[in-house]
Amino acid sequence: MQAYLGTKLIKAQPLTRLEYNLLRGWDLPADENGSDAGFLVEYVDGGKANHPNYAGYISWSPADVFARAYQAITLPANYAALAPHQQRVALEKAELDDRQAKLGAFVGGNFFATLPEAERARLRKQHRIMSELSEILRERIAAFEEYRA
Repeated sequence: MQAYLGTKLIKAQPLTRLEYNLLRGWDLPADENGSDAGFLVEYVDGGKANHPNYAGYISWSPADVFARAYQAITLPANYAALAPHQQRVALEKAELDDRQAKLGAFVGGNFFATLPEAERARLRKQHRIMSELSEILRERIAAFEEYRA
């Protein structure tokens, strides 16, 4: 099979399997554990709504599956008002900032010191360039307001 990597903007909140079943008006199957930790996931970028309280398609994800697939990001306060191409820039910055923070933590960690100096130099350079790109994206996002003025 071909490998795929996807990115979707979702909304999510912690919810046990039982709580999700109750929300949907379903009985918990006898072979399922209602106390399983997980998340209610709402897909906001497509999919027909399947519950009257939500605008997007909702489903439930076990906590471990959710943790491997999603990470929290911070979007600009005006994200919903941005045009689709501008939203993509805001998402790119949020994802970049997350990766840069993780690289920064790695560079500050113990294992980093065990790497050859040439590799440490490349990682520091990568972190610096990520910082520069983040600043460019921040400037672009700030300029979006000017376009509407």
